[in-house]
Amino acid sequence: MMKLRPSLLAAAIFASASALCVQAMAQTPAPAPTYQPSEGQAGKDVIWIPTSQVLVDRMLEMAKLTPQDRLVDLGSGDGRLVITAAKRGAIAHGIEYNPDMVALSKRAAQAEGVSERATFEKADIFESDFSNATVVTLFLLPDLNLRLRPTLLAMKPGTRIVSNSFNMDDWEPDQTQQVTEGCRTYCQAYQWTVPAQVAGTWRMGNGQELVLEQTFQKVKGTLRRGGQPFPVRDARLDGARIQFTVDGLRYAGEVKGGDMQGRVNGGSAWRATRAQ
Repeated sequence: MMKLRPSLLAAAIFASASALCVQAMAQTPAPAPTYQPSEGQAGKDVIWIPTSQVLVDRMLEMAKLTPQDRLVDLGSGDGRLVITAAKRGAIAHGIEYNPDMVALSKRAAQAEGVSERATFEKADIFESDFSNATVVTLFLLPDLNLRLRPTLLAMKPGTRIVSNSFNMDDWEPDQTQQVTEGCRTYCQAYQWTVPAQVAGTWRMGNGQELVLEQTFQKVKGTLRRGGQPFPVRDARLDGARIQFTVDGLRYAGEVKGGDMQGRVNGGSAWRATRAQ
């Protein structure tokens, strides 16, 4: 057996290890480049167009977002709205069908230091439960908004909905705003507040009967007092809050399920319960 001097043995071992290292590097695939979405790329139901940051800020202002809110963004894209909401202190969640977008959003939330408040999931918005949200944002198409409308209207009264650029057909928005600076395309936002359901007959004291008709946040009807009908005027719902005028008296109150109560002209109390 041939013996090598220690110095030659060490050199041989080093050369062998270097060869193995080079071979392993050659066999290991190069890391994939970080995913970057392209404006206009196809998605499940819509193409992806990013919402400008200035409109994101305006939408959250229209929603009157607070740190006590739970926001859900339907079709959250690159996650910028969710991350902005989280940076304002809210708990924010994005639902997005594209798994690459979800991964991108999670990385961005981590980089911004808000990953505990800004979360994302790969899911279909039409199969997701977001009923615990107090604010819902979306940038979809009109027909998708209409598909979502029954779900949105069934949410807790007072929930705020804000849409980038597309409305809800005959459900008129509570406010509409246009951004004129810092936004190139799709620069309008609509905001709605989910109204309480008040249509029907309500019993009031002294044999009075309040009959209401409702079209989203708009209300009309009559108050029967002593067998005589008085028209309900200037009525409007703002979430669970209701106001209307009957025979010169202004009723303001709050709806809680089958119960309404408040003050008349800011003074005496009134109450109504839904007839069974």
